[in-house]
Amino acid sequence: MLCARLTNARFLTMDPDHPVAHDLGVWRGRIVGLDAAVTSLPAREVIDLQGATVLPGFVDAHVHLAWTGFKQRTPSIAGLTRIDDALAAIDEAVTREGTPGTWVSIAGYDQRALGRHLTAAELDRVSHGRKLYVAHDSGHGCLVNSAVLDLLPADVPHEDGFLAEGAMGAARALRLPYSQEELAEAIGRAARACLTEGVTACAEAGIGGTLLGHGPLELGAYQLARDRGLLPIRVQLMVSADRLRPVAAHRDDGIPRALDLGLRTGFGDGRLSVGALKVFTDGGMMARTAALTRPYEGLGHAGQLQDDPDVLAGTIVDGHLAGWQLAVHAIGDRAADVALDALERAQRLRPRPGARHRVEHAGLIRPDQLPRLARLGVSAVVQPSFLRHFGDDYAAIMGEERAPWLYRGRAFLDHGIPLVGSSDRPVADGSPLRAVQFMVERASASGRTIGPDEGITVDEALRAYTVAGAFACRWEDDLGSLTPGKRADLVVLGDEPTRVDPSRIGAIEVVATYVDGRVAGNPTR
Repeated sequence: MLCARLTNARFLTMDPDHPVAHDLGVWRGRIVGLDAAVTSLPAREVIDLQGATVLPGFVDAHVHLAWTGFKQRTPSIAGLTRIDDALAAIDEAVTREGTPGTWVSIAGYDQRALGRHLTAAELDRVSHGRKLYVAHDSGHGCLVNSAVLDLLPADVPHEDGFLAEGAMGAARALRLPYSQEELAEAIGRAARACLTEGVTACAEAGIGGTLLGHGPLELGAYQLARDRGLLPIRVQLMVSADRLRPVAAHRDDGIPRALDLGLRTGFGDGRLSVGALKVFTDGGMMARTAALTRPYEGLGHAGQLQDDPDVLAGTIVDGHLAGWQLAVHAIGDRAADVALDALERAQRLRPRPGARHRVEHAGLIRPDQLPRLARLGVSAVVQPSFLRHFGDDYAAIMGEERAPWLYRGRAFLDHGIPLVGSSDRPVADGSPLRAVQFMVERASASGRTIGPDEGITVDEALRAYTVAGAFACRWEDDLGSLTPGKRADLVVLGDEPTRVDPSRIGAIEVVATYVDGRVAGNPTR
């Protein structure tokens, strides 16, 4: 007997052998058959979906759950465009949030909205004896007041209180880590938000590191969230590469650096597991720290790498030799060169054709870099919503020649490079449906079309958030399509993305989300 039969729906399976179905059978959390294979079988529960469209649950291959959860509860200056208004909002938050001598965090900082960076001196006027940490929305910088600057080593660089990349990490290191309880609650809040948008599985893009980690026991916090029933979706954890350390491995293993106990990609189970090793090579375009081969338009600089190129390459090679899948953060084209050079070297030293290494963001990829990505079998994990929200700004700082290379779509697919969709939440909007719309339209919020030749079809965009996402996370045996034997993770939609005008895709209602064949979220009720 089936545990459940879902009927009276249009199942878009993403499986070319059975692309559309009308009935789906579930037994013990897995799909056991479609249509005639299950229609006549008895079931404990028959669920009439009343003509809805059903897709595999969306896979968001690059998110920051803890950061998202904390940001939801942090005072914010997002949306403010006047310096005085931002300082007044910070003043109010500081007065409300703490006692003298304590830390106060502020979210939503973006100098572009204000026309310039705030300064440490301006923060001093509203800090009232607190230590202020104002987080840049990109995750690649922060603004602090003099009380924090006074605690930093003298060689930590900053610009009037703004600390970028590694300097930001130095400020973060001054604070006590979050407790596991706090982390678990934040993770749970973010996971529930994912669920309402049809996301049933995601990859957390960096735990344990100085840039994005939230404490030395962060993996334990995810386990606690799972144990407490706070983790309703599947989560894969990328481990920050700065956790690697030299090990006394056997000569035949050829492993120069590793995590304790040899922990690497693949450890865990279908609900919580260790994924790729996260390697940062550059910063971000919002903070103007993505590393380019030519300067930003009108800025006179070309961003920055996170470290010396040889040091970065050594980390990538060592991670490969230790058996990790690699997720290499590379937004600018210079950073992509560093990543590709190192990955080529790693594969020469120890060929691993099935490594499934990934380039996270691939924000600016030159035409000559496309064949190299293809030869290496590297996936491009992009964030379509970046250009929807920030596209006008990004196009302006790249200039006419480079703007069409931003967050490509068609070029990746035409070169045989797996195109994987993701959000990078909370940096940008997390909705897969809105991202699918942008991948097709390539339109920014102002209506400007950016790189129209990079537009793809609706079906290709949906695959980026299902089949390709599962492949990039090594989940393809369990997720990504509604195929017998796979997990019964699916999203019920109020309309069919392939049948509406592309401009309406982002507004399609997520009626319900199923994990293991059970309703895990019903955002409309």
